Amino acid sequence: MKYDFELSGGSFLEPFIWEQATSLLRISVWEENVPGLKAGFTTRLGGVSAGPFDSMNCGLHVGDEDKDVVTNRQNLAAKLNFSFNQWTCAEQIHSNRIMIIGDTERGKGNRSRDDAIQDVDGLVTSLPDVLLTSFYADCVPLFFLAPSKPVIGIAHAGWKGTASNIGAKMVECFKNDFGINPVEIKVAIGPSIGGCCYEVDDKVIKKISLNLTETNSSFYKIKGNGKYQVDLKKANQILIEHAGVPASHILSSNWCTSCRNDLFFSHRKEAGKTGRMAAFIGLNREV
Repeated sequence: MKYDFELSGGSFLEPFIWEQATSLLRISVWEENVPGLKAGFTTRLGGVSAGPFDSMNCGLHVGDEDKDVVTNRQNLAAKLNFSFNQWTCAEQIHSNRIMIIGDTERGKGNRSRDDAIQDVDGLVTSLPDVLLTSFYADCVPLFFLAPSKPVIGIAHAGWKGTASNIGAKMVECFKNDFGINPVEIKVAIGPSIGGCCYEVDDKVIKKISLNLTETNSSFYKIKGNGKYQVDLKKANQILIEHAGVPASHILSSNWCTSCRNDLFFSHRKEAGKTGRMAAFIGLNREV
């Protein structure tokens, strides 16, 4: 099935819209234009965890009881009208490795880290009835959609994933494996720690800057004493534009996970002791 729609990008509009009834953020402009599409981001609210975070933690690796995390994941899948057997995720390692999800991988990692797709930070599929998910507590979620096919994808971009250009790798995957011209791809850059709160040193700046030589100063500010304030969302936007996606096809969230620690888990704000939000994207066949 083919879907056609146009949208305008720009960080001045917030594409991740708060849905109070579910405590989720939804990419509403995508969902409204692509029948059956579910795409968005969880908050820390509305969970059943009885562990140290007592919240909507979706990560199995941070100290909560596995059964509580699985319950949170099951409840999210149900809200999105997906079977939990369709929930598919990877064991993320801050890489630029990408996996194309077929029937064999459907449902991997929904209940166990051992069963997750190992050592991967980007997931892509052309299959309906697959819910791609990944997990965050400050890193940047990147959502990809080619409505003409349709093909969907999600990528986890911390500073290491940004430095290794996972966004461009996702665009290459859409182009090389599915024959999709980058000008057809829509991208949404989700809530993450903002340039207001993300401080790094020279080592990190040098690595992120390797693929951004023409625009080095546009994604960070110099603080002095070898410290910089970095806007990872902006860095990923530039890299994705360099890969051929038009700026008008890129939506970027204004939400900062550190500033809004009441709504989001933040690894920086909470000194590493926190839960994980889930980013999700999937197409329901029956719609």
